[in-house]
Amino acid sequence: MPKSESIAKPVNRRQRAAKRSLSKTDVEALAAFRYQLRLFLRFSEDVCQHHAITPLQYQMLLQIKGFPDREWATVSELAERLQAKHHGVVALISRCESLGLVRRKTSTADLRQVEVHLTAQGQRVVNRLALQHRDELQTFVDYCGNALRPTPTPAPSSPPCGEQP
Repeated sequence: MPKSESIAKPVNRRQRAAKRSLSKTDVEALAAFRYQLRLFLRFSEDVCQHHAITPLQYQMLLQIKGFPDREWATVSELAERLQAKHHGVVALISRCESLGLVRRKTSTADLRQVEVHLTAQGQRVVNRLALQHRDELQTFVDYCGNALRPTPTPAPSSPPCGEQP
């Protein structure tokens, strides 16, 4: 699977300069979005703590369960999905393995790769947490609505007919 690219698109120098100046409304919308995002993340931290796992452990379980077209992921794929270093993900897998949430399996297609599978307990935990997160995420989406849409930039005013700018 190819590495994902940033959702930010490259811009030229003039576009970057124009983007450096934000209106008060733009900054307020960004601040409101970040606040709502932080509320969602705090909710996630609290729910995970209640279920005796860390938010990062939940993220890994979710990425395994939600990996496209299969119910497992390799260590490298998890590192990409979690935006973490390979060795850090290996340690995370070890902690989840000791909790009985995941199991490792050597890939039959490529003996160099390790597949990470959810156990029955891991399935139960991720299903329970994902349901709670989905409901909270819907609240987040409903509240944010248009927060990320940029405010329209007024068109430059043109001089009256016959006058030079």
